[in-house]
Amino acid sequence: MTYRTVLTGKHFMHGDHACAEGAIAAGCRFFGGYPITPSTEIAERLARRLPEVGGVFIQMEDELGSMAAILGASCGGKRVMTATSGPGLSLMMENLGLGVMLEVPCVVVDVQRGSPSTGLPTMPGQSDVMQARWGSHGDYALVAYSPWSPQEMFDLTVLAFNIADRYRVPVLLMTDEVVGHMVERVIIPPEDQIDHWPRKRPTGRPSGSGNGSFKPFSAEEADLVPPMVHAGEGYRLHFTGLTHDERGYPDMTAETHQRLVTRLVEKINRNADQIIRIDPYYMDDAQIVVVAYGCTARSARRAVRLARERGIPAGLLRLVSLWPFPEQLFNQLAANIETFIVAEMNLGQMALEVERVTKRPVKGVFHAGGEMIAPEPILKAIINNE
Repeated sequence: MTYRTVLTGKHFMHGDHACAEGAIAAGCRFFGGYPITPSTEIAERLARRLPEVGGVFIQMEDELGSMAAILGASCGGKRVMTATSGPGLSLMMENLGLGVMLEVPCVVVDVQRGSPSTGLPTMPGQSDVMQARWGSHGDYALVAYSPWSPQEMFDLTVLAFNIADRYRVPVLLMTDEVVGHMVERVIIPPEDQIDHWPRKRPTGRPSGSGNGSFKPFSAEEADLVPPMVHAGEGYRLHFTGLTHDERGYPDMTAETHQRLVTRLVEKINRNADQIIRIDPYYMDDAQIVVVAYGCTARSARRAVRLARERGIPAGLLRLVSLWPFPEQLFNQLAANIETFIVAEMNLGQMALEVERVTKRPVKGVFHAGGEMIAPEPILKAIINNE
């Protein structure tokens, strides 16, 4: 059978559909999910598109099963994704931690809505960003990106798969209902121009052919990422959520736990410069810095432009990546910038990170969700802090 692969060229495309096409272009060939507003269009698109490219779409019984399914498919060698919102992300948290512990690459898309609980299913929010970082239990590190356009829904989905494979870590795409349901131009490059970063693979022979010393969770000091062994390749392979040694077998000692968990966190922190993405506007001479992400950054950009027209030296630092947080950058900014304004559709989640790192009080433009923050309150905050 001949399969049609990625779309190319210019399209006027729905944000959720752009995410689905980004997954196809990145090589995703398994999606396990459960419908939930406002992410359902991703699942609907992939239900049609994945069979066209030789992939598999499964609607699971719930979000717990969805997360478990993609972890299993990833262990079998596939690039995998699921998509959800609000309450569904909460249900995925236990198995998200399992994915971190097993070092299984996967992509989880959260199209945020008004919350908590059922909240506002059809209206936007940005209140899951701390849950993305700390929602599962224990010490761990992962990666989260925040697109502000349908174009970035495509681009960052591709990046999310590459980062997940390179560092053997779950990657979250933290979008919002506005961007998910927005329709704009999306340019999809030719297939041979889309980056595909391979998983690090073992170089030794499978244990079944005489190499019994192979350790699937042994990582080089350079990047702390072990090679990825897929189920069924002949290696002696054991996965467990328990604390495990380099063979993958349980080792219930404090020393092993300290070594393992420290490596899981440090492999992200050590490679943060390769993971973090930021997008500055008018930052060269800025004395007032607005920090925003997702759809709110679109309003913030307009507010900064209006402030510039008034002669106010404002700039915008858009967080394309939320986690790991760009601590080094904010430390540098704090040496010269007196005023930080954080605009976000929650009651001040990322503002706490800015305050923590800069050690300066932050002016917040917050809204609990349900509607996009307009440029005017951000502009007012800029003017009042001139």
